[in-house]
Parts: sequence; C-alpha cells; structure tokens
Amino acid sequence: MPKFTLNGEARDLKVPGSNPLLWVLRESLDLKGTKFGCGIGQCGACTVLLNGQPIRSCRFPVSGVEGAEVTTIEGLSPDGGHPIQRAWVEEQVPQCGYCQSGQIMAAAALLARIAEPTDADIDASMSGNVCRCGTYGAIRRAIHRAADIEPRPIAVDSGADDLPTRATSTDAGDGGDGGDAGGDR
Repeated sequence: MPKFTLNGEARDLKVPGSNPLLWVLRESLDLKGTKFGCGIGQCGACTVLLNGQPIRSCRFPVSGVEGAEVTTIEGLSPDGGHPIQRAWVEEQVPQCGYCQSGQIMAAAALLARIAEPTDADIDASMSGNVCRCGTYGAIRRAIHRAADIEPRPIAVDSGADDLPTRATSTDAGDGGDGGDAGGDR
C-alpha cells in the first residue's frame, strides 16, 4: 500500500504492491493520459517520471514508488503550458498521437537534465520511445524549440492586469513563420 506524491498531491493507495504503476494510474486513479503500448517496457508509450527520471510504468510495480514523486502527462502542466507541450503544438508533432504522452515525458526529463541538448543527446534520450508514425524529425525540432522557450510566469492573484502572456512563435526565434525550411536542427 504505497504512499507517494502524484503530480504534486500526496497519495496513499490501497492496491497490491505488485500491480503495475500504469494500471494503478489508469484504473485506480482514472488518469488516462499514460498509455498502454507493448506491455513489456519497450515502446515508451507508458513513460512517466519517477523523481524526475523517465520510467516505463507498464513494468514498474507500484510498490516501487513508495516515498517518491511521480509525474504523469496530466501533472506536467495543468494548462499545457510546459515548454515541451507548447513546442509540440507549435511543431505539429502528433500524427496518430498515441505515443505522444510518453514522448513528451521523456523529452521533459531530457530538458530538465540538459538545457540545450544536441541532436546526439536527443537521439540517445529518446531512442527508447517508439513512434510508429515516424515523426522523429518533428520530435527533434520540438525538443530544440522547447529549449528556446522561456517557461511561462506563474500568475499571482493581484488583479486582472497581471495575467501571464503566452509566448508566440516569434518568441521562439524562428522569425514567426512557424516553418523550418532548414530541415532537422
């Protein structure tokens, strides 16, 4: 019966410790953003962060999260404002979208570790996440773009005039046209 922090909230679950974390998230906690892909920890669709590190939740027993911090796609940013989520949209990464939550979580962990990753860093960190649609070039561009996006300021409730602003494509440094005529970075 693990006690842990999930997306910033303390949890004390009454589930068998051998249950895979993926199924506890999806069935016991109704968090459907983390996907079941292969069930053997090879595709990365089920990637979540455990103390900031990407893990495959389909093969990870929930007993292993005792005392830890778990972050799912739902907890990355309540409004989709995390730089990697914003870059994903700006680069129009998804096709079918099934692998995207796992890809985004792996990319977020990479950017937390390496602020300006090289293509080699990205390839090494993302190699365990499979995209059957083959959007690897767009994923790489989105990770580079996210590295250039400033995180949104946190709104302080001091009046309607102090609302945070959203970065635009010109803020990301691409000249505002949203395209990437130069191919992969």
